[in-house]
Amino acid sequence: MESRHSGGEKQTLVWAIENVASNAFQPSGDDASRSEGQAQFSALLSRTSTMALMSALSKLTSPGRVPPWLHVHLTDVLTLLPQRPDGVRCTLEFVFSVHPSSAVRASEAAMPQKQGANITMEALKLASNLLSTPPATVSPETWFAGIAPQLLALLDGKDGADLVKASAYVIGFGVLGRRQFGAPGSAGWKAFAEPMLAKIDPTLSSQGPASETLVFSAGPDEVVDLRREAVLVEAGELHTALKRLSSLLDSHPNPGLTKRLLAPLMLPLWTLYSWPPVDKEFDERYRHPAKSLLQIYLKLSGSPEKFQALLENLVDGNVDSSKLLWTYDKMGDGNLQVKQQRDATNGGDLTLDLALLESKSDTFVQLLQSVGADSDISALFLNLLRSSLTPTEPVREIRITAEEDGRQDPAVQLVKAKALQKMMEKLPDRLVSGWKQMLELVCQILGESQTSSAAVNDDATAVALSLLNLIVAAPGFQRSNVRADTLASIESSLEQISRAPEADLSQTARNLSLLLKYRDAMDDPSERITAPTTRQVEDRKTYNLAISYITQADSPPPVRSEGLNLLSGLIRAGSPILDIQATLVLLSSLLNEDEDYVNLTVVRLFTQLANRHPRSTAKELLEHYVDANEQETTDARLRFGEALLQVIQCLGETFTGEMATQVGEALLAIAGRRGRRPKTEARQERAERLKHMKKKAAGEALQGGEPEPSGLDDEQTEEEKARNETIAQIVSGWQSKRGAEDVRIRASALSVFSVGIETNVAGLGATLVEGAVDLCLNALALESSPETGILRRAAVVLLLHFVRALADAHRHGRRLGFGLPDASREHIARVLEYISQTDNDGLVQQHARDVVESLQNWQLTTLVPPAEAREDRGPAGLTRLAGLDIGAAPAASLPPLEPVARPRIEEVE
Repeated sequence: MESRHSGGEKQTLVWAIENVASNAFQPSGDDASRSEGQAQFSALLSRTSTMALMSALSKLTSPGRVPPWLHVHLTDVLTLLPQRPDGVRCTLEFVFSVHPSSAVRASEAAMPQKQGANITMEALKLASNLLSTPPATVSPETWFAGIAPQLLALLDGKDGADLVKASAYVIGFGVLGRRQFGAPGSAGWKAFAEPMLAKIDPTLSSQGPASETLVFSAGPDEVVDLRREAVLVEAGELHTALKRLSSLLDSHPNPGLTKRLLAPLMLPLWTLYSWPPVDKEFDERYRHPAKSLLQIYLKLSGSPEKFQALLENLVDGNVDSSKLLWTYDKMGDGNLQVKQQRDATNGGDLTLDLALLESKSDTFVQLLQSVGADSDISALFLNLLRSSLTPTEPVREIRITAEEDGRQDPAVQLVKAKALQKMMEKLPDRLVSGWKQMLELVCQILGESQTSSAAVNDDATAVALSLLNLIVAAPGFQRSNVRADTLASIESSLEQISRAPEADLSQTARNLSLLLKYRDAMDDPSERITAPTTRQVEDRKTYNLAISYITQADSPPPVRSEGLNLLSGLIRAGSPILDIQATLVLLSSLLNEDEDYVNLTVVRLFTQLANRHPRSTAKELLEHYVDANEQETTDARLRFGEALLQVIQCLGETFTGEMATQVGEALLAIAGRRGRRPKTEARQERAERLKHMKKKAAGEALQGGEPEPSGLDDEQTEEEKARNETIAQIVSGWQSKRGAEDVRIRASALSVFSVGIETNVAGLGATLVEGAVDLCLNALALESSPETGILRRAAVVLLLHFVRALADAHRHGRRLGFGLPDASREHIARVLEYISQTDNDGLVQQHARDVVESLQNWQLTTLVPPAEAREDRGPAGLTRLAGLDIGAAPAASLPPLEPVARPRIEEVE
């Protein structure tokens, strides 16, 4: 009774809005009546919930529902509903409940995220377009200012994980992912990015800091501390900003957006991450989120220069002193807040806190070890080593005036020396990635030693000679691989050192000069190792980096996405470093995951591989799709089917031969009714026994008492109950009979085969096409239960693609090697006409009528020769009609009139 009353209220609301809006905007009414009507209309909108308004206005704004003059006003009201305090959430939930691809019922729209709603990517894209595109009547600044607080609040996760992902997609791809709204300084950036970034670094706010109060009011006995520092960001706001930024970047990975958002936060995040530990709560609120964000950024865009910048700000991670001076301040309760500094503090005296330097040096090396590539670590180490070994010239005279001599601050030198020591202790095997870098360092040290007045007395010369000895004596070293200018500079330096008075250095220099001169003659030419090319070295580094990003268990989503992008670049470039079979196995394992961003990217990688290795790619996908060992889940097999479908579309006319035959045979075997899966049957039997035991135990527990009413049935109408029962029957019936193939997989196989027909019907051949047509007709006639509706839909669509393929081939004058006799055509049309009238699925009926119409159109087109044939015959015009003997064609060419028992595909010479 209540349900019927609720449905009546919805209809009453639609009628009320239409009636009141008509009075408010009636063109023929007078001003007084319109003003009164508009006041009533505003009052009605104010007291009606947002979700109810969306449902009612969506019905009223459907085409032809109301007059055009009223449609405009109702559409304006509907487009402005997201500006309400709960408008964004209601918009998301309403779209998810009414979108055709979503499995959410309207009665579940109030809390879909708590019920495990099936939020599809199509529905998410539609909701994103609705929210991220400002209406024509509203400026982007006003529109985003209204929806930004709501979307950012959804990132907190209090309304469910599904709405976090939806909000992150709208912000990341709908607003910040578009150049028009997501560029720094634009309306979208100011509304969505700045509220998060400015809480972590106040200098990133475009509004500037609030002006300080210059006049203080105090009582006669109150003491005012004029030195107190203004609080720019409260502790809770800082924690919320870190949490929202992490949710935004992890929910829907976008490496480009991640770099843009985190680039200006590198030093503040380093300060938070390297903050001395306080307690577990402090780490969870500040240090761990900052560590995760900093690792993501350095993995995506790490370079020696960025690590050098972190090292130079190892202890003092503040921003440019020319901007607002601020600092993180630890409060008494263990939280952090951002305070404004009145005067710049002297951060140069680091010797007073060596314990802090020790702690931050360890943190820096740990960060470098976890996110730094070998090339970055090597480049940073060589830079530090170069600066520490650079010979210094002693001061020989007293200077009266202060002069800038370019010397480094002793505090900075101490920091670099400490970092160099920690790197040599904890990363000894990653310090040098290539001998060429080390050789350039040796060349620079020797050259500077010779130009310095300290000359060979400097300890750097001895270290450089030792390094040179290691490089030249290493296996595989060849003079021809060294740059000519570098080699000439080293030989010149060795010549000068060999004439020095120091016996040890001069003798070492002479020995190294002889070794360098005759190094190539020492090795057997047959045993020389061919050095890899520069491209091979770079591709190997990229491949290793991509694999580490993808396979590491703790890799966050943006990093895994970047790893897939790196792998995609190698595939597109046709890099020889790729092991195709290993890459296919890796992609197949990734396709078993349930992350949408991984699945979509992996499918794209499969299509890229198919361009160069079609047979291997199709074989890999087919093995997992057929799943002979019954190891894959149904969802995983459907994803492999989608990947196979896109590979077939990508191959185009090259989808032919043995590969097309193998794929077609496997698809027809899956789609048929004879497939048996014994392991699946055993699992179904175990599940059935367990269900029976639970049901029996529940019945015994309820004996002697009455079961409690659920209350859910009372909230549903009879129509909703019948619909839910039908849906439950269909879903349960998809798993089909015990041990038989899942109906969803069979429908998927027919869909993939229909795409193969649409792509290259000639490549599949007459036998496979004939078997597919016969299979579809049998499925339409024999499998008429509601749960096999998706199978019948796929079958009738395959027939439609087959007819269209025949028509396209005839129109373009292509020879397929087979055709469709009149008897077979009539049999197909007869079956489909029966299906169009008797099937219990309306979509199947409509498709069947479309196929019958296409068959009739194709029959008419076959009466006229193709365009190429008409051009060959010249201007003579029509000379014969198919099926009519007018003297231009022999009678033997007429189609056979004998009826056949089943459709037959005839091969033509």
